[in-house]
Amino acid sequence: MIRHIVLFKLQDAAEGRSKEENIAIARGLADAFPEQIPTLRSVQVVVPVHGAPPDNEGMTLICLFDDLAGLHAYKKHPAHVAFGDFMRKVRIRRTSMDYEE
Repeated sequence: MIRHIVLFKLQDAAEGRSKEENIAIARGLADAFPEQIPTLRSVQVVVPVHGAPPDNEGMTLICLFDDLAGLHAYKKHPAHVAFGDFMRKVRIRRTSMDYEE
């Protein structure tokens, strides 16, 4: 199994919306992935617990795939490309890591 983790530092406001509104949009896009992307086994969008240090990243996307081929197919999938296009508009930075379980 391959786990794909992406951490996002988000702008406080972007595209005319608050960080919380943009997180809700991102969550909606990601929650639709399982119906759209056959190689995706699971997806989670998580945010820091209330009271976490302010320098924590603002949102994390966690995806699970059977293998690297599935991850590569996901990265090219139009639903993921649209998610990435949206996130580029609302983030400050992005950090990721893929690892085998």
